[in-house]
Amino acid sequence: MSTSAPAAPADAAAAPPASFEAAIAELESLVTRLESGDVSLEAAIAGWRRGSTLLRWCEQALAQAEQQVRVLDGDALRDLDGDDRGTD
Repeated sequence: MSTSAPAAPADAAAAPPASFEAAIAELESLVTRLESGDVSLEAAIAGWRRGSTLLRWCEQALAQAEQQVRVLDGDALRDLDGDDRGTD
């Protein structure tokens, strides 16, 4: 019989977010907790790992969204510099 800690926190840290907005909200919460300085070293490291995972997930979600926009816009993404908004 083992006396090791349960694996639930690691499993929760590995769970993908429900949505992009949920990932951003969780990242903001992690940053607030880490910046407060009121966490143990172990909790800070776990928070950093989770934040890194969420950041990668968000980057991938944004890349997929950009690809979808490229497909919908015929691969003609343009800068929105204000000069070509259709004004005469």
